[in-house]
Amino acid sequence: MTEAQAETQGEALTARQQAVLDAVLSLMVEKGSGLTMTAVARRASCSKETLYKWFGDRDGLLTATVQWQASKVRAGNFDRQKLDAGTLRESLKRFATNWLEVISSPTSIALNRVGVSQAAARDGNLGSIVLANGRFAIGKRMMPVLEAGREAGLLAFDDTETAFRTFFGLVGRDIQIRLLLGDPLTLGKSEIARDAERATDQFLTLYGTAKNDPGRKNNA
Repeated sequence: MTEAQAETQGEALTARQQAVLDAVLSLMVEKGSGLTMTAVARRASCSKETLYKWFGDRDGLLTATVQWQASKVRAGNFDRQKLDAGTLRESLKRFATNWLEVISSPTSIALNRVGVSQAAARDGNLGSIVLANGRFAIGKRMMPVLEAGREAGLLAFDDTETAFRTFFGLVGRDIQIRLLLGDPLTLGKSEIARDAERATDQFLTLYGTAKNDPGRKNNA
């Protein structure tokens, strides 16, 4: 999923449909697994027929929910032909900030816990839904930013997937696993901004070129 596709997906949902997906997330926070269409319909004050019409079956509803949550992680819009060091840095920082905000939210923690639990028990499809529409979709959205940076001579790397996984790891560190395991870790706006800045600086130290920072040697 590209940045534009993520924005289009969010815009394609009506306010009423977004409210339904938010109801799914709130139910997961409260109840964990065992989500039913009946419970969602009751919480969202709509009929089950409407849910089936909009999202298909339960897996369709869960897929839409994960996509809605993941669509909040964006790197921003930029002109590939005019990408400079400042714009690239801001795009990386925005992605890092968005992702940290999403994974540290109670809704994301609940969604991922249920997904991991179901995957381990081979019970339901939420694990594969989260993987496909969360981590992998976010990767597809971010990789064009990295490739644009390489085309502009601002980044130097051989494999886009490897570069993305490095950045992903620098941003997330051990935060997500600690949150999933119940660590009462609190990330406020200042902590998230600090972590996003640090991860961006570390990534550019590893992959940035002399064109990105004239004061350093090209590490290509």
